[in-house]
Amino acid sequence: MDEEKDLAQRKKEAAERAKQLARERLAAKQAAEQAKQAAETGDARSDDLNPSSDVSDGPANEAPGGAAQPPSAEDIASAKKRVAEEVRAKAAELRRQREAAASGDDLEAAKRKAAEEARAKAAELRRQREAAASGAATGDDLEAAKRKAAEEARAKAAELRRQREAAASGAGSGDDLEAAKKKAAEEARARAAELRRQREAAASGAATEGDLEAAKKKAAEEARARAAELRRQREAAASAGASEEDLELAKKKAAAAAKAKAAALAKQKAAEAAGSDDELAKQKAKAAAAAKARAAAMAKQQGDAADDEAKQKAIAAAKAKAAAAARAKAAAAGEDGGAAKPSASSPNDPLLEKYVRIIHEHLGSDVLEDAYINRLAKDVPTLVVKKEAYYKVAELLKGHEQLQFDYLSELHGTDFQTHMEVYVHLYSYPNRQPVALKVKIERDNPEVDSLVPLWPGANWPECEAYDLLGIRFRGHPNLIRIFLGEQWVGHPLRKDYEPYDAEV
Repeated sequence: MDEEKDLAQRKKEAAERAKQLARERLAAKQAAEQAKQAAETGDARSDDLNPSSDVSDGPANEAPGGAAQPPSAEDIASAKKRVAEEVRAKAAELRRQREAAASGDDLEAAKRKAAEEARAKAAELRRQREAAASGAATGDDLEAAKRKAAEEARAKAAELRRQREAAASGAGSGDDLEAAKKKAAEEARARAAELRRQREAAASGAATEGDLEAAKKKAAEEARARAAELRRQREAAASAGASEEDLELAKKKAAAAAKAKAAALAKQKAAEAAGSDDELAKQKAKAAAAAKARAAAMAKQQGDAADDEAKQKAIAAAKAKAAAAARAKAAAAGEDGGAAKPSASSPNDPLLEKYVRIIHEHLGSDVLEDAYINRLAKDVPTLVVKKEAYYKVAELLKGHEQLQFDYLSELHGTDFQTHMEVYVHLYSYPNRQPVALKVKIERDNPEVDSLVPLWPGANWPECEAYDLLGIRFRGHPNLIRIFLGEQWVGHPLRKDYEPYDAEV
């Protein structure tokens, strides 16, 4: 398609030049006629100013109508010579103008042709790299391509030699221009056929590493030949009157083409070096993705039955873990009423001992399930009480004169799947001492006494635990859902929660 456009453009330019030449010939002809008329008018005026002295008074010698005598043969000959010289000068000037215009047009056409050849060469190299990566042409096809490239290089050198000679001598005639156009069209068709054969050869065979190296050498030789050609073109352009701007543009184009070719060769070498490793990695990634997709499909097919089974397994595992923890705590319990013996001393050990002692003295030794130092929460003394004694222990912690826990800083609930738990953090400002209070409740019937009568700040935390976990607090003055509303179905922080409306 590009070749047809180029040929049409060349034809259009030739037609325009022919029209310009015709207009110039017509202008020259008109100028010659005007000069001839001016010469005749000048001769007539000279005769009027210098009348003949032999004029007779008689009517026989007087010209009819009083007209002047015709110019002599010498005057006519001299006028013709002047006109001829002017016509020759005008023709020489027009010829020089045509030659300059032809040389400028030829230079522009050569530039366009060089740019098109560079693009075609880049496309050809890209196809050669693709063919080499996939396993390119056979040996016979490669040899044929080599021979054709050599012939093309020789033809190009001869063409450039002729162009330089024409540029040095001035410009070619109209016949030479037509011959050059025909030759350019033939070369374009030959190049298209060559590229088509190369693509067919690349699709049919496989190139060896030796062929690839030969192709690289050929590309390097072509690059050198192109550089020499550009250098010769610059010299020819300089001799034909090319401007400095065109020369700089040609230099930039040549440098860009060289850089692009070097980058392409580097990429080709990198691709050859990577080669099989990249393919292997891609195959592994593809296999892993397929395995994941199959696993996801199998998991999706199992459906709700698999989810129920997983939930049951998780519940059983949680129960087993809780039982193991209870056995470990029981084994580590000492003679102090079940308090666990810490592995290392803590600065809050005396506080924990004091809390346990006061509780045992006032409520008995069976109200506590466990008492320990929580290493993960800044060594806060932690008391685990039974559900029935939860309110009594809290009341003792607030009202005893040695304890005085007058501030409730935190209250929240947790779903452990096997049971639920309410965690309360208290602080004594008079003594500057902390304590944590825990109580375990049944998951199926999560209900425990409210601490609002003791600490009014427990109001909204207990409403939050009721809203999100469904824990009911007996004795709460106004237990309502403060986040989701009374119409909400279920409690979102429970492990078995399923949305009533899937779109929400």
